[in-house]
Order: sequence, then C-alpha cells, then structure tokens
Amino acid sequence: MKGIQGMDELPPDEEPIIDLRSDDYFMGQAMRQALKAYEAEEVPIGAVVVREGKIIARAANQVETLKDATAHAEMLAITQAENALGDWRLTDCDLYVTKEPCPMCAGALVHARLRRVIFGCHDARGGAAGGLINILQMPELNHRCEITGGVLGDESARLLKTFFAERREESTGNR
Repeated sequence: MKGIQGMDELPPDEEPIIDLRSDDYFMGQAMRQALKAYEAEEVPIGAVVVREGKIIARAANQVETLKDATAHAEMLAITQAENALGDWRLTDCDLYVTKEPCPMCAGALVHARLRRVIFGCHDARGGAAGGLINILQMPELNHRCEITGGVLGDESARLLKTFFAERREESTGNR
C-alpha cells in the first residue's frame, strides 16, 4: 500500500480489509455524530442504531440546542430507529454510543429492548452499563442488553476531555 510509511504495495490477497460490520466501524460512525455535537458546542456524544448491518438511526447530543434535558444522543437515536421500523421494539438492533449511557438512557434502552449496547468510554461516576450501576442487565427488569464497552474508548474520552477543558477555559476567561 503506497502512502503508508515503510510499506510497499501488498499483493491483492494481502490487502487490508475494512470490515463495514465491525464494532470499530460503527463506533467510528457514532464518533462522527459526537464531532457534530462538539461543533455545535454540545457535550460531544454520538450514537447510531444498527440493524442487520445497516445504520437506521444517527444522533448527536442536542440538550442545549433543544433546551431539553432528555435530548441525549441515545434517546434521539432510539426515537429515530423506532420511527424507521414503525415499532417501539428494537429487539434485533444494536446501539453504538461514544460514552457509557446514563441511567435515563439505559432505562430507555432496556424498555426499547435493544439487543446489544456498545459504548466507547466508561463513566465510573454516572454510567449505567456497569460504571456506577448496571441497569442494562438488572435481573429484575423485563429485558437485558448485551454490553460491550471500551470500543474506541480512548478517542471518545479524549474528545470529552478536550470539550470540558475548553469550557473551563472559557468560564475562567483564559481563552
């Protein structure tokens, strides 16, 4: 492959393959939504809902834009996916979100019956997928979601840290 330092062109059977159904690929799409939130000066969290290997919903945080505390990326993506399918049950869908869901979002994910929740960075102080609590797998609830955490976690955490560092700078007048 030309352009990659130290590598010559590989034979066709050795070309790297981009798996368009991988967790990294779909989390990358969620990261694109997080960047949109960042550009809109929203907390940079993005989410996508995937069904049968295709994205059926995309959303970025819009809490400040909509002046709505429930306008988290996950909540907006759930609503889009339900509209796309014409059903509130998302049993054969997976949600990719750049940060571990909060309790509100985790509750909605359980009630919408998502099959799997894949998130980027962990949230030990407020996460509800094992960080602080684990609503997604509470045996007392009517549904449990499979959880995969840490997918592109460093990139997700870095974007959030950058965002909040910039907000602190702005509030202290150091900018």
